[in-house]
Amino acid sequence: MSQERLMLQLEIDQLNADYAAALDERRFDDWPLFFTEDAHYTVQARENHDRGLPLALIALESRGMMMDRVYGITQTIYHGPYYTRHVVGPARVLAQDEGLVRAQANYAVFRTRPGDASEVYNVGRYIDEIVRTPEGLKLRSRLCVYDTEMVLNSLIYPI
Repeated sequence: MSQERLMLQLEIDQLNADYAAALDERRFDDWPLFFTEDAHYTVQARENHDRGLPLALIALESRGMMMDRVYGITQTIYHGPYYTRHVVGPARVLAQDEGLVRAQANYAVFRTRPGDASEVYNVGRYIDEIVRTPEGLKLRSRLCVYDTEMVLNSLIYPI
């Protein structure tokens, strides 16, 4: 592996670590900042993804829609409190083409309700399109393809 490719993988791993930390630390206002203005964020079942079916649990088509989601999470949705912990595997750089990087990383999200045991909440893979901006790497697209057949209760926080 070339030094340039290794450095890119490390940058993507850092992006994923920072992304996970923002969500786990409940810094939801920071979440849209990981994306470009025209980014897409989708959470889709593996079965639908593998069959080429468009149905998704969440499909956001811009940073503005992500900011609306954050407003909903923090201001309007009532639910029993819980904490999340994201564990993200090393990124696999799949392709680079004219400033666009395609990468994948496996993830597992655990959920803990205060006073209760932790449980596996969602498991799958990130399929990303990443671009370099003056602020560093940003997600142009993040497709969260989850393997979990049952989404516990509802999907409130980003994956």
